[in-house]
Amino acid sequence: MSWSLDSWKSKPIAQDVAYDDDAALESVTSRLRQLPPLVTSWEVERLKTAIAEAQEGKRFVLQGGDCAETLLDCQPAIIANKLKILLQMSMVLVHAGQKPVVRIGRLAGQYAKPRSNPTEERDGVRHPSYFGDLINRPEFSAEARRADPKALIDAYSHAAMTLNFVRSLSAAGFADLHHPEYWDLGFVTRAGLPADLREEYMQTSRRLSEALRFMEALGETTVDELSRVDFYTSHEGLNLHYEAAQTRTVPRRDGHYVLTTHMPWIGERTRQLEGAHVEFFRGVQNVVGVKLGPKADAKEIVALIRRLNPSNEAGKIVCITRMGVSHVERALAPLVEAITREGLRVLWMCDPMHGNTVSTSAGVKTRNFDHILREVEQSFEIHGELRTVLGGIHFELTGEDVTECVGGGLTEDDLEKNYASACDPRLNYRQALEMAFRIGRWMSNARHTRISHSP
Repeated sequence: MSWSLDSWKSKPIAQDVAYDDDAALESVTSRLRQLPPLVTSWEVERLKTAIAEAQEGKRFVLQGGDCAETLLDCQPAIIANKLKILLQMSMVLVHAGQKPVVRIGRLAGQYAKPRSNPTEERDGVRHPSYFGDLINRPEFSAEARRADPKALIDAYSHAAMTLNFVRSLSAAGFADLHHPEYWDLGFVTRAGLPADLREEYMQTSRRLSEALRFMEALGETTVDELSRVDFYTSHEGLNLHYEAAQTRTVPRRDGHYVLTTHMPWIGERTRQLEGAHVEFFRGVQNVVGVKLGPKADAKEIVALIRRLNPSNEAGKIVCITRMGVSHVERALAPLVEAITREGLRVLWMCDPMHGNTVSTSAGVKTRNFDHILREVEQSFEIHGELRTVLGGIHFELTGEDVTECVGGGLTEDDLEKNYASACDPRLNYRQALEMAFRIGRWMSNARHTRISHSP
């Protein structure tokens, strides 16, 4: 089937944005087409190579960040704290899994969110729902909730500033795995982190840096692959006007690249086989993620993956399962078996956040730490039984001391202390680091079990 940058416009658009000024929208998208790309095609291709290796179990992927970024989050401390928690979690996983970790942030573009209802009502007044800063504003008024084309430029600008700061930190050695002991220890020793968890982190840090130095002393060439830190960005490709405006061909490469992010993903609500989002993303060269919930039909998903990756290219497709702890045992295996049976090459990742969202008796959205952990563990177990690879995990988290998820040191009574999310509840710094250690122990035990059972 033929594809063009505009072919998606002839398809049904789930989560469509109702802009009321077509001329203003065209003016904005025209300007976006002229602006420099946020990422480069060679970064995209490097990520694709890493994802292909993760499909084979040679790497592990950690994806994490905010459920919905806000423009106000474009502050140095907030950005640095997100990177720190991803770094610290990945260091734990490197140590436990004994393999390089690919770090992908929900960062520099996660400004749009799908909504279950296109409108919201308060005290008898109805306005459009808040769809994220890429589209409108959270204040409950007609003007704030109007879909504003200029928000696309604002989001682009803040994504560019965020990426610039991330790259500056990386170039300055912020993420040097040779010296994790230098990573802002005040971040580790803050009062909210239990003494035993803090000590375990410090021991892991020392062991890893010592191991890296020992390998280098032996002249081990693979140490660079283990210690090199690259940050990639990802976001849900919800607003196709924004994505298409920054999609282009590049010299000496075939095809089109979405250059708003390294890895866009298609959400559970927008993955219709004949829909606009699948039509658009089937024509680009990026790694593309697909969210899969417990109601996903195996035959439909096989057809979807073939549509998105007709050449069955390695590293191209990431299947991000978001089942929920009560459904994963029933729903995951049939999908994995069907895709494996068809010989389709995908990276399996577990998103244990979105299927485990509940409301408290007071109507506050939250997630349970133990349910999140259990879904990850069950996913590892199922993939182990099927002899397939669970190659990554996907978290909504923050480096701040928020109180949005229960467990891991918080109860329902704590939620009101600092519930700051613009949309869904996130793991805070302590919960995220503890989650990494708990998963790391599971990975380490499983690895030792495989070694002891090998001939």
